[in-house]
This record gives sequence, structure tokens and C-alpha cells, in this order.
Amino acid sequence: MNTGIFPPPKQRGLIIHGIITFILLVVVVVGFFQLTGLEVGSAFLIWLLVAMAAFVPLPFFAYRLGALYRANYEIDRDSLAITWGLRVEDIPLSDIEWIRPAEDLTNPLTMPALPLPGALLGLRRHADLGTVEFIASDSSKLLIIATAKRVFIISPEDPAGLAQTFARATEMGSLAPTEARSVYPSFIVSQAWESGLARYLWLSALFLNIGLFIWASLIIPSTPLVALAVQAASGTFQTVPSAQLIIFPVASLLLSVAGWIAGLYFYRGERERILAFILWGSGTFTSLLFLLAVLFIVTTPV
Repeated sequence: MNTGIFPPPKQRGLIIHGIITFILLVVVVVGFFQLTGLEVGSAFLIWLLVAMAAFVPLPFFAYRLGALYRANYEIDRDSLAITWGLRVEDIPLSDIEWIRPAEDLTNPLTMPALPLPGALLGLRRHADLGTVEFIASDSSKLLIIATAKRVFIISPEDPAGLAQTFARATEMGSLAPTEARSVYPSFIVSQAWESGLARYLWLSALFLNIGLFIWASLIIPSTPLVALAVQAASGTFQTVPSAQLIIFPVASLLLSVAGWIAGLYFYRGERERILAFILWGSGTFTSLLFLLAVLFIVTTPV
């Protein structure tokens, strides 16, 4: 036996998270598209709140979608590796005390918060097991991994196959000693924050986006029209309601958040960290370009 790969059930979770992500994205696009044709007033405020309310959870569900797509459980003679997005857990087989199905418990498990198919994630307290961590996708295929430090709840597509592979690997013995490793998304953020360059790029993008939002919100009420459209054949600029300027801070923020999350993914490995800095630097530069675009627009005579 070399390696056993036991991915979690993904299809239903990918569909549900894909639909939620798509709906939120559509609401954001439609909301801000509506803003481009409205004057400042109650309707403008309502659409702005709707679009922002849809935008806030969008990165959360998009991350869960990507994490589920790449999720995997891999076992060999030395360790059991759990990979779920930025969450990585390497457990030496010698640290595993036992593996059994969740239905064997006398007291049933309590599902974590927001238990959507494809994302059973988080910590829970169990009367018999103590603190358990869910890294699973399907409540019908839960498998308990008990170690001396923590209990993990996973959901391989073939729970019996993983348990049998673990039994065979234990009988054959380890080829080389391995060390336990736990990586959490928060660990990656704190580790990257220790880098002066990463900290500078993050804060620069943050302040540029905040400044862009504040500037646009000040321009919209005081300037009814701006030259945002393409220059007409007559040589004059077509004017549009200044409310359309809201597109710039929103687009800047969307790109910054997407680049920040993608950068964290690449920052995990030493070889890929240069890609993380490129993404974060590109996000900062893009925010600066949006700021300059708004400056050009508001200084263009109409």
C-alpha cells in the first residue's frame, strides 16, 4: 500500500454553493447596475444597501466553493492528510487512537453552524468526545478520527475504505516518522502579516479603497453629472448621473478581495509566495488606477 485518496462527496455541495455564489453575484451586479441610472435618493439608497448586503457574504461562499472543490483526505503508511482550502491537517498515524463511524456514538453529534451540504466546518462540543472539529461535507458519511489532542470529524466518500486502509497501514508500520502539522486560515493571515511588504500592500489597498468609497460618496451628492460615457462624434462628452461613480469603488473592492484571498492561497508554500506578492501588489496598483480614473472623470469639464 502506498497512498489511499478518499475525497469527500462534492457534487451536491458544489451545486448548492455554486448557486448561492451565482445568486449573490447577480444581485451585486444588478444592484450596482440599477445605481448607475438613479439619482441620489431613497431608491438609490435601497439598491445600494441591497447590493452591499449581497456583496458581504459573497467572498465567504466563493471561498467555501473553492475549498470544497480542492478538498481531499489522503492516507499513507505515515500520516493522514486533510486538505480543505487554506485548512491543512497532517496527522501521524501513530497519533491516531481510533477511527469509527459517527453512528456508533450513543450521543449524536451536533452539526456546526450553517451546516450546508459541502461545508460542515467548525468546532462543536460533544458530551463524550469533548471538542470536535468538523472538516466534512456530508452528514450521512461522517467518520470520527480520535487523536490524543483533538477529535476530527471527516466525511470521505468511502468511510469504510478509509478505515480499512488505516487498519492495513497500522499493521504494516510507518516507513518514516512524521510530525503533526496544523494550518488554519488565520495562521496564514498572521504569518503573512509578519511580512513588512505584505503588511504594506494590504494596508495600501485598504486605505485606497476606503478613500475611493468616501470620495465617491462625497462627489455623488454635490455633482449631478459627470463625463463617464464615450466621447460623442461632435467632440463633446456625454454626461451621465454621478451615481454611476459608485461602480469604481465597488469594482476596486471586488478585485482587491479576490486578489487578497488568492494571495493567501499561494502564500502557503515557499515557492509560490512570489505569486502572492504579485497578486497583492496588483490589487494595490489596480485600486490606485481606479482612484486616478475617478480623478480624471471629475476633472473633465461637462
